[in-house]
Amino acid sequence: MLSIKLQHTFEDFRLDVDFTAPPGLTVLFGSSGSGKTSIINAVAGLLRPDVGRVVLDGSTLLDTEAGEYVPPHRRKIGYVFQEGRLFPHLSVAANLIFGQRDEDSAGMDRIVDLLGISHLLDRQPNRLSGGEKQRVAIGRALISKPSLLLADEPLAALDEARKSEILPYFERLRDEIETPILYVSHSATEVARLATSVVALENGRVIGQGPAVKLLADSSVTPMGIRSVGAVLEGRVGEHLQDGLTELHAGNERLYVPRVEHEIGDVIRVRIPAHEVLLAMHEPHSISALNVFKGTIQGLQTTEDRGVVVTLETSAGAILSRVTQRSANSLGLELGATCFAIVKTVAIAPEDVGG
Repeated sequence: MLSIKLQHTFEDFRLDVDFTAPPGLTVLFGSSGSGKTSIINAVAGLLRPDVGRVVLDGSTLLDTEAGEYVPPHRRKIGYVFQEGRLFPHLSVAANLIFGQRDEDSAGMDRIVDLLGISHLLDRQPNRLSGGEKQRVAIGRALISKPSLLLADEPLAALDEARKSEILPYFERLRDEIETPILYVSHSATEVARLATSVVALENGRVIGQGPAVKLLADSSVTPMGIRSVGAVLEGRVGEHLQDGLTELHAGNERLYVPRVEHEIGDVIRVRIPAHEVLLAMHEPHSISALNVFKGTIQGLQTTEDRGVVVTLETSAGAILSRVTQRSANSLGLELGATCFAIVKTVAIAPEDVGG
């Protein structure tokens, strides 16, 4: 458990947060300038706040009232930056060993295997792609056996292909290592796929906290704008089809998504943006969309742009749709009514499926 309470005044910005991060991967979610990096810098000891208390698993790292301050090099914290920041004159193996606290070869081999970098050990950093550099940087941080891993928007400097390459490795870290992770992001996709818990930030304040399913579905908590609102469904991989699709079993429903590389039986998450979901009051027939879910309207939330976010409870889970007020009125949407959610398979981005 990580407990964070911070107050700090910058030249044009004030940070005032108080929250706890449970075991697993906690995402600090918000736009640029919301205070995300300031928080993890305070946790790392790189920022000394005006007032604050940081406690990790019962050990106090900072308590301004008590005059306690553990310097950065004694905090046993790993830090992954936006860029790999590898030593250019050292090989990958030498970069990894640089972070090693002891000669635990088995531990190093496990991390190398976990991150899929064994074939890179003899290379120099200038011969690595952006995604490979980040994997090595993550490995170097983990080999130091940290009590906590901090990741400051580690995918922000990568293109979409490299992001898709790295995301599965963070999923593995979340599921296979015991080290808690505090992860900074402004991407709803990363939140949906990675987060055990989410802390939503805006203007230096916490505006919401909880699981990704809850936070992304709440149109009143939109640190990245209304287009980040959507549903997160869990489905079990049932079959990889010859036409390039994968069939998932979500509750009692079949959900068709772009083909994924997961094994049959794996449970994965699917983010469905609310603005990509159509609604119908009667079951549609002879349409191109493959995913049609029958459900009951459980929520109608008016948004700042005078739209309506509709929460539909289905056997696959809660699905959200964002429609105009005119559409809501013409359909006669009301709580308790039966409705059908229509989701085109091509509207589900490949990067929104996984984990």
